[in-house]
Amino acid sequence: MVSSGLANIFKIPELKRRILYTAGLLAVYRVGVHVPTPGIDTVALASFFDKVEGTIFGVFNMFSGGALRQMSVFALGIMPYISASIILQLLTVVIPHLEQLQKEGEQGRKKITQYTRYGTILLSIIQGFGIAVGLERMSSPSGAPIVMFPGWGFRLMTVLTFTAGTAFIMWLGEQITERGIGNGISLIIFAGIVARMPAAVGNTFRLLSTGEMNIFALVILTVLMVAVVAFIIYVEQGQRRIPVQYAKRIVGRRMYGGRSTHLPLKINTSGVIPPIFASSIIMFPATIGSFVDVPWIQNIAGMLHPGNWIYETLFVGFIFFFCYFYTAVTFNPVDVAENMKKNGGYIPGIRPGKPTADYIDRVLTRITLGGAVYVSAVCVLPSILITKFNVPFYFGGTALLIVVGVAIDTIAQIESHMLTRHYEGFLKQGGFRSRTR
Repeated sequence: MVSSGLANIFKIPELKRRILYTAGLLAVYRVGVHVPTPGIDTVALASFFDKVEGTIFGVFNMFSGGALRQMSVFALGIMPYISASIILQLLTVVIPHLEQLQKEGEQGRKKITQYTRYGTILLSIIQGFGIAVGLERMSSPSGAPIVMFPGWGFRLMTVLTFTAGTAFIMWLGEQITERGIGNGISLIIFAGIVARMPAAVGNTFRLLSTGEMNIFALVILTVLMVAVVAFIIYVEQGQRRIPVQYAKRIVGRRMYGGRSTHLPLKINTSGVIPPIFASSIIMFPATIGSFVDVPWIQNIAGMLHPGNWIYETLFVGFIFFFCYFYTAVTFNPVDVAENMKKNGGYIPGIRPGKPTADYIDRVLTRITLGGAVYVSAVCVLPSILITKFNVPFYFGGTALLIVVGVAIDTIAQIESHMLTRHYEGFLKQGGFRSRTR
């Protein structure tokens, strides 16, 4: 039974300590989300966010776990860190020094992590100043100013508060990764998204009690939700395994090689990066439209709103583009082929070197198409449910991909801790195994 597997977690002192440590730091993060930044009228701010829900502010608010809507000390969330990480990843392609650091192993990764921290602080300062200036110009729909005492004092205090908050979240994430369980940054995003689930459940039961939703619709919706989550787990575990054979070689009196293995290629290689980038780009005009009272800009902003066919078409197009672009940046078939050749490995029926690189690139291109279709389908699902079936809450999209992906990775780490100490893992008992293509 899965329950007995879960009970085994607390029989391992180190694993128990790591899980409790992670839970404690996540609790600290959730407390910080509710600590407001001084000098802001929270009532006027809430009214403003109700007006701009479908803009880029909504995306940032999701990744900040609701902290941006409350303009708390964690308002910037972990987005500056994610942006800095992505920027450095992209720069490794064009800057030889960063590419060399990436190949130097542990020391190189530490240096890149240090650069990422510097970039996070820089982006936090820039974004914090921009938000501070923007807040001074904002007002609620009723005309009430959001900032009670505007000026350079408010701007400097806001920049300092937001930057310190982001640095603290970054530190929390690194501590969870090092001393807790799972990836700290991912778990912080996970916690922020999951924290909104009780409100959605409560709203659903309220609609059920008032008769706005019937029990049959709730059952159908529940079955659909379970099916979608199962489908995401199935695809996220999916791999295309390319067989690799290593030739035998004699070094001194010993023989090495002669073994068969495989090169695993994930169906969704790019993860959640494509929908994040795509939604940020498309929602930018809507964000501009909320500040500029120009008719033609307002018309464009209206067309690029979730649920509109123009928005959905562009959204899917950008997802496809970024799926291929990010996969090309992060996975280099030429380097993989060269490393295989140096170690005496080859793909049966394919010559080493360039033919191997071309073959891997061809396979990767095909499975990336499937991954792009899968990501697009999940991300368009919320608009279909809300506009066509009047579902009372947001389900699917980037948030669901993040939640399921982080849950899978964290459970896999717990599983590995249990198996190394000769405890039977709960994933195996539940029939949870990797899928291959």
